[in-house]
Amino acid sequence: MNPFPKLPGLIAKVHTFLYRVSGGRLGGRISGSRVVLLTTTGRKSGKRRTTPLLSLPDGENIVIVASNGGNDRHPVWWLNLQANPEAELRTGNETKPVRAEAASEEEKARLWPLLVEMYSGYARYQQGTERKIPVVVLRPGGQD
Repeated sequence: MNPFPKLPGLIAKVHTFLYRVSGGRLGGRISGSRVVLLTTTGRKSGKRRTTPLLSLPDGENIVIVASNGGNDRHPVWWLNLQANPEAELRTGNETKPVRAEAASEEEKARLWPLLVEMYSGYARYQQGTERKIPVVVLRPGGQD
């Protein structure tokens, strides 16, 4: 059992704050991978919530992974996107609307090796859980 269950949320809030105030200069990269801020709408609360996530550009799309650190449960932001796929993506100082969807099996087969190359932890996460970790494609557009 985690003796500090609120610590990951606190770290994410501090990360998000530093990212925003610095335009992504602080917290914009982790282990050489680009970090984006994803803002979703709570499926129950209706409140907007922002999460820093590793990202992989794929043409005009951005790809993220709903790994939740290898937990057996999906991350809340993915559950929120399933209820309302319209979201906001911030990269550096640029914010734009996006529409999220789970990668198709073909897309996932192509993207997964690239994601694991970007961050090898994803492979360990998948090995440590029985759930299929979703690969999420953020496509430009959505609501303005």
